[in-house]
Amino acid sequence: MKVLKFGGSSVQNAERIRNVVNIIKNDPEAKVVVCSALGGITDELIATAKAAANNDTSYKTLFANIEKRHLDCVKELIDVRQQSATLAKVKAMLNELDELLNGIFLLNEMSIRALDYVMSFGERLSCTIISEAAREQGLQASYLDTTKVIKTDGRYGNAAVDFEATNPLIREYVAATPGLIIATGFIGGAPNGDTVTLGRGGSDYTCSIFAAALQASVAEIWTDVDGVMTCDPRKVPQALSIPALTYEEAMEMSHFGAKVIYPPTMVPAMKADVPIVIRNTFHTAFEGSYIGKEAAYTGRPIKGITSISRIALLRVQGSGMVGVAGISARLFGALAAGNISVILITQASSEHSICLAVKPEEADTAKQLIEKEFAFEIRNALLDEVIVETDLSIIAIVGKDMRRSSGVAGRMFQALGRNGINVVAIAQGSSELNISAVIGKADEVKALRALHQAFFESDTKVLNIFMAGTGLIGSTLLKQIQEQRNYLKNEYNIDFRIIGLANSRKMLLKENGISIENWREELENSTTASDIHSFVKQMNEINLTNSVFIDNSASAAVANTYDEILRASISIVTPNKIASSSSYEQYIRNRRLAKQHGVIMLYETNVGAGLPVISTLRDLINSGDKIIRIEAVLSGTLSYIFNTFDGSVPFSEVVKDAKQKGYTEPDPREDLSCKDVGRKILILARECGYAMEFEDITINGFLPQPCLDAPTVDEFLRVLATYDDHFEQMRRQAAEKGEKLRCIARFEGGKATISLDSVGQEHPFASLSGSDNIIAFTTARYPERPMVVKGSGAGAEVTAAGVFADLIRIANYLS
Repeated sequence: MKVLKFGGSSVQNAERIRNVVNIIKNDPEAKVVVCSALGGITDELIATAKAAANNDTSYKTLFANIEKRHLDCVKELIDVRQQSATLAKVKAMLNELDELLNGIFLLNEMSIRALDYVMSFGERLSCTIISEAAREQGLQASYLDTTKVIKTDGRYGNAAVDFEATNPLIREYVAATPGLIIATGFIGGAPNGDTVTLGRGGSDYTCSIFAAALQASVAEIWTDVDGVMTCDPRKVPQALSIPALTYEEAMEMSHFGAKVIYPPTMVPAMKADVPIVIRNTFHTAFEGSYIGKEAAYTGRPIKGITSISRIALLRVQGSGMVGVAGISARLFGALAAGNISVILITQASSEHSICLAVKPEEADTAKQLIEKEFAFEIRNALLDEVIVETDLSIIAIVGKDMRRSSGVAGRMFQALGRNGINVVAIAQGSSELNISAVIGKADEVKALRALHQAFFESDTKVLNIFMAGTGLIGSTLLKQIQEQRNYLKNEYNIDFRIIGLANSRKMLLKENGISIENWREELENSTTASDIHSFVKQMNEINLTNSVFIDNSASAAVANTYDEILRASISIVTPNKIASSSSYEQYIRNRRLAKQHGVIMLYETNVGAGLPVISTLRDLINSGDKIIRIEAVLSGTLSYIFNTFDGSVPFSEVVKDAKQKGYTEPDPREDLSCKDVGRKILILARECGYAMEFEDITINGFLPQPCLDAPTVDEFLRVLATYDDHFEQMRRQAAEKGEKLRCIARFEGGKATISLDSVGQEHPFASLSGSDNIIAFTTARYPERPMVVKGSGAGAEVTAAGVFADLIRIANYLS
């Protein structure tokens, strides 16, 4: 024998009721079917009753809509030749409801007793219609108003069931009734004969009551989801169905917000050891979730993650609590006297403080009750005034198997920490079924997603990317990500999701992701003008886990947003040198903020494009080596220019060619003035631990002053052409000595210099070609033969590849 329950979404309308009847017809074990009101009707009944109580004549329109829905269902479900009898039954109930509402309207008030009776019409009407629809389909079905068999203490709104009286009545009624029984959920009978409601989740509770009384083989609760989910799918789209849970696990998940099943539902079934199965009315082939005494080990330490979105936290603390017996008894006794339920409790081992979570609407009352109880202690400074914190949520991981798995709490708090989610309070029971944490409400969804990834999606690490700058480097990077995406996903379980893009004109943010194949079209079609502050604000508000901001610009305005981004616990990858080469204060602040908020700021491409220069330097320092000297050709642009400048074409034409090929900055003077080299050697000096500013670098420039003073780039190129003979003479003098021109940066003993030198063929820098960079580290371990990093130091492909490599480093860190 089975007891089935169908919720409001399952019996929303005539079409769905037909589906329910088909499910029942195909299940020969079905004996009792508990049904809720038609979807949304209970809320409509409450709204109608409140309007009547407020002397608002609109209640009549609301009632007319309720009446129409039910009569339309009858007309669609029942053959026209059989309709009259069913319509008469339904109409009689509706007339009774109409009279009741009219009475509330005339009295201009509504008691809890009257509201319970009004709400009962939802189930009574739906079950009357469903029982007639079942008979229409050839089933032997009868309607049961459960007030006849479910007896309660008579408390309106949330009646307690008298099981000693109820169980024999259910057994007697079912034994005496042939065929199928369509029973009203949610309602019971009071000792005085009144109708009362059983509280939140009352129809599920009714199903469990019947199943336990009848020792049914199973209680099936049919709803609109595939069983109990690992997380709320509205907040975590990747949520999975849980095949099996124990009663205790289901209780924990329901207590902490899982909406599929309510805590009272579990109690009768658990006592009678009747399993509960959650099924999907609209996906009947799916087996759903089994809830029973035992559940097989799934290989994962937890079963699910859940949350309570709105709570308030009260903190009771003071020296007068330490070692004093009875404090907790008085505290919780005072709250119980005020009928306030405590959701979560945590106490410091020092006994100096107790934190407890309550519903936000009860926080002020709870504070008053506690302060009244401890008025003497507060007056004498033995206890502090009760502190109330609001705008908080509770998240919880649940699973009996966490007791056999080490490191569960570590994984939980690591996932939260690496996504910048601050934990206000923690609680874990000795049963190890649940670890709960209080966090800011704004971080609830982000926390759920971070935990779900950590425990259920660990096979693939998703990075959510926000990118400023889609020019040559940015577009090349997106192309590289597209080409490598499947490889990285298959081989290393890393996936990149593009969430936001911004260029100088437009920006686009899509929480579900921008197509990597069609990003140009999507960005071009965006109607939102580019604004880096708005972009960063929206990125922070979206608040996704594992977010990374990529700055492909050369903009100071973008670099100035790094503080805000790091404070939001978002990692940064950038080839933009401005942040790391501006003030030393900003350089240090960015590093500290990244560390403080558990994220990473990587700028490997600031020096040497895709070459591993900064990472190599850090490895040397972190391993205990001492940097004695750095000598380097750090500009791929200048390297290209002086490698190409062989006298066959004028110097100014070589510069124009480099600009056209994208080797130079938009204004080539950034390169030719050696400012760009200055920023790079400054960054390396800072990485060595020196608190240097740009002004501390000695730059022996080679560009004539009139070139520097030119008002525009075009004018600069024109003026530069007038100095072609000057540069040709420099080249010829070097060539006559068998040497080559190289712009060399040097750092030694806390001093940095840059100059254009000529070097002989024996010098390692003479062999450079194309846009090569070369960096020689002379260290305590490499005193005679320096460690050398050499390779292409300019160009979109290598710079983008360096940014890409930094992204992979962040993905590995987050793993």
